[in-house]
Amino acid sequence: MASDQQLIKATACAIVDQLNAGTVTPLELLDALEARIAEVDDKVNALPTLCFDRARRFATELMKKPLGSRGILAGLPVPIKDLTAVAGVRTTQGSRIFQDTIPARSNLLVERLEENGALIYAKSNTPEFGAGANTFNDVFGATLNPWDLSRSAAGSSGGAAAALASGTAWLAHGSDMGGSLRNPASFCGVVGMRPSIGRVAISPSVAIARTLSVQGPMARNVEDLALMLDAMSGEHPADPLSLPLLPDTFRAAARSGRKPKRVAYSPDLGITPVDPEVVAITRQAALRFEEAGVIVEEAHPDLREAHECFHVLRAYDFALSKARLLRDKRDMLKPEVIWNIEEGLKLKVTDIERAEGQRVAMAARAYEFFQTYDLLLCPATIVPPFPIEQRYLAECNGTTFENYVQWLAIVYAITLICCPAMSLPCGFTSRGLPVGLQIVGPPRGEAALLAGSRVLEDILGLRGSTPIDPRAAA
Repeated sequence: MASDQQLIKATACAIVDQLNAGTVTPLELLDALEARIAEVDDKVNALPTLCFDRARRFATELMKKPLGSRGILAGLPVPIKDLTAVAGVRTTQGSRIFQDTIPARSNLLVERLEENGALIYAKSNTPEFGAGANTFNDVFGATLNPWDLSRSAAGSSGGAAAALASGTAWLAHGSDMGGSLRNPASFCGVVGMRPSIGRVAISPSVAIARTLSVQGPMARNVEDLALMLDAMSGEHPADPLSLPLLPDTFRAAARSGRKPKRVAYSPDLGITPVDPEVVAITRQAALRFEEAGVIVEEAHPDLREAHECFHVLRAYDFALSKARLLRDKRDMLKPEVIWNIEEGLKLKVTDIERAEGQRVAMAARAYEFFQTYDLLLCPATIVPPFPIEQRYLAECNGTTFENYVQWLAIVYAITLICCPAMSLPCGFTSRGLPVGLQIVGPPRGEAALLAGSRVLEDILGLRGSTPIDPRAAA
């Protein structure tokens, strides 16, 4: 049997193969994770809520099934972001308002993961209600970046990304409205994907047609990410927006070796300042596609309305989902959440009409753009990991941002055009901090996105950089 250290460093795909062969058991994986968490998580605070007893009960039941019939994940443990309900497990949403909440039923996506052989053993840390790309809250405190414990792990899926980077998860679940799967993947040197709207079925709340936020996978490499997306995907009658499974698996797409013919690189999507070192690293990574015979050109779709459009639609979503909390629990909300709800309550129907029209126009222009280019490449974050004490990035390259969200334009613009996108590790700064390349696929083009990303991942040669032991600043 492999040692705990060997298991922790193994890929998720390799572990699933071992599970299906019977050379490792789900209970042995849980033991290895529990030991690793005890060793490192007090340094990073990625997984503040553990539920190993629950996971072992599920593992015991799963092991009664024959080998090879235990689902896509076959007994692989997975943490769930603390915004998402897991039956019988404390689910706080990073808020003091819900700090003692224990849901009676899991979200549909958790039920699907468990049907596909996932063992839920932990909840990953998140900012309050997932608001803000720095993972801290008044319930559990801050999640620190394993590459440099003085730095942010970003957010809002910061706990998930830090767990992957520090070896307390093989795969992880997250969610993404304004880059919450992509930002932390970039800051922590792992892979995070925002899938298409409806690719992952969820339990609807507040409104059926909430399409800014989606649920998605995180992992340490592209093939593992594809495996997780396979386990999360599929339609469900309780989610009217959910999409049916495709004929071929995402893991097969990632392993296909299919190369894009022509890709576009943009340093800024024409809408945001970017740190010069980040531009240099991401441009160099994008150009390495040429080694596979891929044409790389500098271009991007016209996204000029992104700031105004996202501000309005995000504010509307906050008002829709959290106005009651503002009325009843204002003193328990952080200032950024209060501001976002109040911005939503100020909106007129004409504001929403204009923003929705802008989104339709940008999505149409992006669709046309992808008739010429197979993929769009750009930075996943506009700066390297910043000090944990900063609530958010207030300035970049001489530009001061108007609010706590605006620095995320390079990812929220992609949210608006409804395209799948991921952050792929592409290099390190002079301080040794990870930088992510955002790779965007055409609408509903996860298969092409995964295939192309795997090709570039092979060229860059950074697969296997994680997990690491958490480290203090040099």
